[in-house]
Amino acid sequence: MLARVMACGRLMSAPVCLIENDENGQLHVRKEAKDILDGIKEPVVVVSVVGLYRTGKSYLMNRLAGQQSGFALGSTIESKTKGIWMWCVPHPYKEGHTLVLLDTEGLGDVKKGDEKHDTWIFCLAVLLSSTLVYNSLGVIDNMALEKLHYVTELTENIRVKAEESQDEDKTADFMRVFPSFVWAVRDFTLELILGNEPITSDEYLESALKLKSGCSPQTEQYNLPRRCLRHFFAVRKCFVFPRPASTQNMRRMEQLTEEELDSEFLDQANTFCHYIFDSADPKTVSGGRIITGTALGNLAEVYVEAIRSGKVPCLENAVVSLAKIQNVSAVEEALQLYMTEMFSMTQLPMHPEELSDIHKNAEKKAVDFFISMSFNDNDQIYQQELMGKICEEYQQMCQQNQEESIQQCKAILHEVFEPLEKGVFDGSYMRSGGYQEYKDMLRHLTSDYRTRTRSQIMSEEVLSKFLKEKENIGNMILQADQSLSEAEQEKEVQRLKNEILEQRQRGVEEQIRLQERAFKDMQRTHKEHVDQIICQMEREQERMRKDNKRVLEAKLREKDALLQMGLQEQASTMQRQIDSLRAEMNKEKSEPSRVSRIIDGVSATAELILPGFVSRGLSAVSKWFK
Repeated sequence: MLARVMACGRLMSAPVCLIENDENGQLHVRKEAKDILDGIKEPVVVVSVVGLYRTGKSYLMNRLAGQQSGFALGSTIESKTKGIWMWCVPHPYKEGHTLVLLDTEGLGDVKKGDEKHDTWIFCLAVLLSSTLVYNSLGVIDNMALEKLHYVTELTENIRVKAEESQDEDKTADFMRVFPSFVWAVRDFTLELILGNEPITSDEYLESALKLKSGCSPQTEQYNLPRRCLRHFFAVRKCFVFPRPASTQNMRRMEQLTEEELDSEFLDQANTFCHYIFDSADPKTVSGGRIITGTALGNLAEVYVEAIRSGKVPCLENAVVSLAKIQNVSAVEEALQLYMTEMFSMTQLPMHPEELSDIHKNAEKKAVDFFISMSFNDNDQIYQQELMGKICEEYQQMCQQNQEESIQQCKAILHEVFEPLEKGVFDGSYMRSGGYQEYKDMLRHLTSDYRTRTRSQIMSEEVLSKFLKEKENIGNMILQADQSLSEAEQEKEVQRLKNEILEQRQRGVEEQIRLQERAFKDMQRTHKEHVDQIICQMEREQERMRKDNKRVLEAKLREKDALLQMGLQEQASTMQRQIDSLRAEMNKEKSEPSRVSRIIDGVSATAELILPGFVSRGLSAVSKWFK
C-alpha cells in the first residue's frame, strides 16, 4: 500500500506550516500554504490528526502521505510539531480529489503554559477537517477521556448558526458539519475481550463511551466527554495499534523499513490507511457544499481571523464570508478564462458560425469553472454578474469582428473601385454618353467587389455606404449627359434611389442575421447555465439529504443505546430530537424546490440581459446609415 500511495505524492514534496503563531503570539495563516491551497481547484478530503504531545501522531500522517518521513517525528520528550502543518497529495483512491493532511501541534505540553491555544488548535482541526483522527497511547479509559476535555468545550468555542434559539437541538447541527471521528490507540497491549467474548476495536470504543445513570456531579463529570463524543460525531471508528518496534528502534522510526516494523502494527497501519482513503469524505460546509482547496484556504483565514478578533468561530457566518470571497474570485477567474480562450482561438475577421463555436466552447469552460468555484450563491447575484459580463465580452467580440471585416472590405472596395474613382476625378464621364459608361463600370465593379468579399460578413454594409456616398456624383454625371432626355434622366434618378434603398435593405438584413446568430448564442448560454446550476443544486440537495439521514440514523442508534443502558429519561429526550429532525426533513420536502427558485432567478436575469444584447447590436448597425 505504501508504494501505491507514494506514487501519488506529486503535489508537495514535504509539508508546510498552514497555521502558526506570529510574533505577537496570535494565530495566523501562512501565505506559502495559502498559495498552495489557492492552486487546488478540485475537491479536498481533509484528514486532521490531534492528540497529546509525544504520542506519535505524525507517523500515521506520513503513512497517509505515502512517505517514510515528512511530518516531524522526533525521538525526545519535546513536542516537534508547532501550529498546524499541511501536506497535500493526490488522493490515491478518489480521482479528481486532493488529500489534505493536517498534523497539529501536540496538546497538553506544559511548557507552553497556554491551554486556550491548545483549545483553538483542536477547534481548528475540527472545523477544517472531514475526518478527525484522535491519537492516544495505551488504553481508552477514564483518564484518556478526561484528557480529551477539548471535545467538551466545542459548544463554547464553536457556533453553527449566527442566531440559535434556547430550545433548539444543537447536536443535530453539529453532527451535520463535524467530521467523522477516528480514535487511534497506540501501544495497545490489551486483548480485545469483553465478558469473555471477543470484541472489535469499534465495540471497544463504544464500550468505553457508555454513560452512567444518575445525576451526581461525579456522574455528570464522567458522562460529559462521553456524551459529547456520542452527540457530536455521527460516525465513530477505532483502531488499536501494538507497539511498532523496540524502544531502541523507536528512536529512529523514520529510518525503519517495513521489514523492521512489527508485522501486526504494519497490518493495522495498512488497514487504517485503507479506511481513511476509502471512507473519508470530501470536506463540506453547511448545506452539503463540497469545497475545493481554494475554499479551504479561505475558510482557514476566516476562522483564524474570528479567533484573532476574540470572537467565537461561527460556521454560518464563515459560509457567508467564504461565499463572498469565493464568488468574487469565481466571477473574475471564470471571465478571465473565457477571454483567454476567445483571444487564443480567434483570428478576426471570421465567419460568425466559427466565432459562435469558439464562443460556445470558451463559455462552457468558463461556466464549468464558475460552477465548480461558486459558493452559496442562493440569489444568483454572482451568476447574473458572470452572465452579464460574458454577454458583454461576446458582444464586443462580435462588434470587433464586424469592424475588422469592415476594414478589410474597405481595403478591397478601394482597390476594386479605383478605376471608377480615377475616371470621376479626371472628369472622363462628364460628357455625352458618359452616364451609361459610368453606370456600366459601376455595375461591373460592384459585381467584382461582391465576388472578392463573398466570405466577409460586412461586405453589403460597406457597399451600401459607398453607393450612398456616390449618389450625388452619379446625379451630376447624369445631368451632364446631354444624350438623355429629361424624362429619361428623371427615370434614372428614381432608379438610382431605388437601388440605394435596396442595397441599404441588404445591409440591414445582413446585420439582422448577425444579431439573430448572437441572440441564439445567448439563449443557448442561458439554457446551458440553467442546466449546470440545476445539476449542481441537485447534487447539493442530495448531499443534504444524506447528511440528515446520517444524523437521523446516529440519533436512532443513540436512543437504542440509551435504552440498553437504562437511561430512559435521556432516551426520551433523544426521541424528541428525532421527532424534531424528522419534522424538519419533511418540511424541506414540502417547501418549493430551491432548484425552481434558481430557474426563476436565471430566467429573470436572461430577460434583462438578452434584449439589451440585441438593442446594442442594432444600434451599432444603425450608426452606419446616419
